[in-house]
Amino acid sequence: MSFAHLGLAEPLVRALEAKGYTEPTPIQRDSIPTLLEGRDLLGIAQTGTGKTAAFVLPSIQRLVASAKRVLPTHCRMLVLAPTRELASQIAESARGYGQFSRMSVATVFGGTSINKNRQDLSRGVDILVATPGRLIDLVEQGYCNLSTVEILVLDEADQMMDLGFIHALKKIVRMVPRKRQTLFFSATMPVAIRELASQFLTDPATVSIKPAATTAERVDQCVTFVNQAEKQALLTMMLQSEKIERALIFTRTKHGADRVVKLLAGNGIASNAIHGNKSQPQRERALAAFKSGQTPILIATDIAARGIDVSGVSHVFNFELPNVPEQYVHRIGRTARAGASGIAVAFCADDERPYLKDIEKLTRQKIEVRPLPEDFTKQANAIKATRVQAIGADPAPREDRQRGPARPRATHTPQPTRGSPQGGANTGGRNYAGASRGGGQARSGGGRGRSGGGGRSAAAR
Repeated sequence: MSFAHLGLAEPLVRALEAKGYTEPTPIQRDSIPTLLEGRDLLGIAQTGTGKTAAFVLPSIQRLVASAKRVLPTHCRMLVLAPTRELASQIAESARGYGQFSRMSVATVFGGTSINKNRQDLSRGVDILVATPGRLIDLVEQGYCNLSTVEILVLDEADQMMDLGFIHALKKIVRMVPRKRQTLFFSATMPVAIRELASQFLTDPATVSIKPAATTAERVDQCVTFVNQAEKQALLTMMLQSEKIERALIFTRTKHGADRVVKLLAGNGIASNAIHGNKSQPQRERALAAFKSGQTPILIATDIAARGIDVSGVSHVFNFELPNVPEQYVHRIGRTARAGASGIAVAFCADDERPYLKDIEKLTRQKIEVRPLPEDFTKQANAIKATRVQAIGADPAPREDRQRGPARPRATHTPQPTRGSPQGGANTGGRNYAGASRGGGQARSGGGRGRSGGGGRSAAAR
């Protein structure tokens, strides 16, 4: 079946041909005819199934057919996304699909100039792709008006729920007209998401490409049980031995992502991190290097990884298992895209075993256990020794080296040395290197707690 057989107009078919798309994916095949009729839709589909085209293509055709003039500060179609990266990706796709249909597209999300957002909206726009936080800011300041929205799309609805956007979503829905077409997409469909959909949709058609919470069949999944302190050595060994085109490595926190980048650098492996504490230009540069293959290893948190639509991701490493099992589904969906196969490797420490149990319960499958290499201890020790030598002889942990040496504390009467009246105090400081390390680790742990609690709104707003 071709796209033309689905009822799409010639300019859209031409745009698809220009992008090299000839046959629709299952969600496109099942969704497009229904959406062209103007019905609401509840779509259940994992990432990488082509759902962006499934809702953008028929929406552009309906907007063109009605031929209404967009008013200043208004929009005709509003797409809500949980993260900056996903919003950018949707907007880029919309521009490509609408290149022969004269559709104007704009994005608004945190981390960019709000003045530029105002300028982009000042004349009005056909399709607006936004994250909830920045959109509400612009509406409340009077720079955006949602009273003429004809089509409302909620993409990655489960992720927006996880990020705590439920109140923002309800607020935005109250701002748009009651008479509208609403499209609701989610990779997983727990009870809370289905209840939310029932509030926003009217007599919707349902399209389910995969049963809720099942994982991609083309992904070869495995888990290795390993001590937390040895995860970095195992990751280094796998990155050095596996044939890796592009690898995504997931951590639970922003601090953890940065730490993995530093640990890999200590072993001569270049990588970048992407998370909520990175500025938008930093995130864009990291993604560009990842897409081009210049830096084929990207460390990400769950929030920032939404919208990373990069072909050729051969491996996904769960350096830390997610404490929300649905996130596992999203993580491994970053590989095996566009019909390709992929490998998903999970590292599981003893305290993460409950997370693994929850994941297997949710996905309704047992993940294959892959043992540690036979000579793992020997290789791990060699890797650790290489990393220490590469970083330097200073035995203090990296966190303390970044803050500078610990202030020396004498525990006895200083013994002067030749040419250095402070020699005894310095000796005392060296004796207390262990205490300095302990303090540094405690502070680092606190940082992890703070980043874990505060990163969500920063990443998505």
